[in-house]
Amino acid sequence: MEREDRITPSRGDCVYTSCYCEENVWKLCEFFRSERTAPLQELFVVFISNENRKVPLWKQRSGCGEQPVIWDYHVVLLQVRRHSSALVYDLDTELSFPCSLKVYAAQALRSDRTIQPAYHRMLRVISADCFMLNFASDRSHMKKSDGSWGMPPPLYPPIQTTECQMNLEDFISMKPAVGWGEVFSLDQFLLRHTWESSSAPASS
Repeated sequence: MEREDRITPSRGDCVYTSCYCEENVWKLCEFFRSERTAPLQELFVVFISNENRKVPLWKQRSGCGEQPVIWDYHVVLLQVRRHSSALVYDLDTELSFPCSLKVYAAQALRSDRTIQPAYHRMLRVISADCFMLNFASDRSHMKKSDGSWGMPPPLYPPIQTTECQMNLEDFISMKPAVGWGEVFSLDQFLLRHTWESSSAPASS
């Protein structure tokens, strides 16, 4: 990655809490907005899940060798650039940070055609500004029945709006009528965004 292409701090300098991918991406969006290092209209938050809440992803740092990690959902940031290929920002991947969408698709997402239908991925794509305006989480989904944390929460206060304290489920849901943004199958998502990148006019 060329230095002039990098719009984020290094992976190690990013705000990160294990198993809170949605908040990690929110913090990335906050960085872009405050530092103005990339146009917000280029940035999209992508929730990956399905009706069964079982989605495989390869090349995850918590994985083991070539075996995928099965997440209930995962969240990454997508940058769709006008004159260059799209980039994926995933703080949980072993791949580069950021990583080209084509490489991420080939190595981390792979294909639904070789896995059982119960594990097929759906993707909800929301503009970064819409996500920052509407997302709220009180982190209750990470609490056990006895009230203890399944995984330690971030040290900063929960992300909330003036109207809402918790709407994470509306982002994880892959029902098009629910929540914000657009919902795609994996093939639809890749066709749209890899095609847009490859067909973008060359910079002068």
